[in-house]
Amino acid sequence: MNENVLIMGHKNPDTDSICSSIIMEKLAKHYGISAKAIRLGNINKETQYVLDYLKIDAPELINNVDEGQKIILVDHNELVQSVDNREKAKIIGVVDHHRISDFNTIEPLYYLAKPYGCTASILYEQYINAGLEIDKVIGTLMLSAIVSDTLLLKSPTCTEKDIEIVEKLKKITGLDLNTYGLEMLKAGTDLSTYSKEEIINLDSKEFLEGDKKIVIAQVNTADIDDVFERREELEVAIEKEIADRKIDLFVFVITDIINTNSKIISLGNDKELVELAFNKKLDEYDSMLLEGVVSRKKQIAPKIIEAI
Repeated sequence: MNENVLIMGHKNPDTDSICSSIIMEKLAKHYGISAKAIRLGNINKETQYVLDYLKIDAPELINNVDEGQKIILVDHNELVQSVDNREKAKIIGVVDHHRISDFNTIEPLYYLAKPYGCTASILYEQYINAGLEIDKVIGTLMLSAIVSDTLLLKSPTCTEKDIEIVEKLKKITGLDLNTYGLEMLKAGTDLSTYSKEEIINLDSKEFLEGDKKIVIAQVNTADIDDVFERREELEVAIEKEIADRKIDLFVFVITDIINTNSKIISLGNDKELVELAFNKKLDEYDSMLLEGVVSRKKQIAPKIIEAI
């Protein structure tokens, strides 16, 4: 068993998941915990932009944990989104900003959840409470995570607390939010080198609701049509994923970070659930445009779950 406490975000990690793992490692060590940030999937281009800017390495990649391994979860709590074999590990802490679902432990633990736009915003407060210095590296990780999860503070998930924290982090890092933030987000929109399988799994989350298995995958773009032009090949990859994993509903979300709209493609035996969720009809391509919708956490997943 690894003697370090392993700190991890969710599978198919996004920028908040990776940055918060690194941020949490330093906080855990401040409290005397031998901790190590790891990751459960490949680094996307947006996150790589942040790591390259800071000249730091990505956390080590692992697929599962040993029985009894002590772990801390950041940016998630649901079992299907977490490390393989998690049910045999010992969760000693969680820091998250999502709904709490199918979560239970044998022993008490440290659990901190707040409805902020980003896990890194919660960790910012923990650094302040601990009297722990936020240097330029940690500050940039925090700022990057918030920009990513709130789409430059434009997402409905963004709170006044996130905005307040960003203002303080701008002073620490000296970064111009719009310049750095937009370049970071644009880095994540480059899908040209990804296969169809990679695209549908870049930022994909699974949800179990009753007897339904739902996957909601999301990609950001500056032009929805550029991604939608690959619809046919993407649908082939999605249909294979549905068959291999016995998925009832796969929703692929293409989000325009400039105009803050999304176009979704809905496939699977329960694809019409999105019609009930959004009170709109799917077109001949099993797609629909959702104006003003950018957040999977707040605007998409809750509506689909409610429809179920």
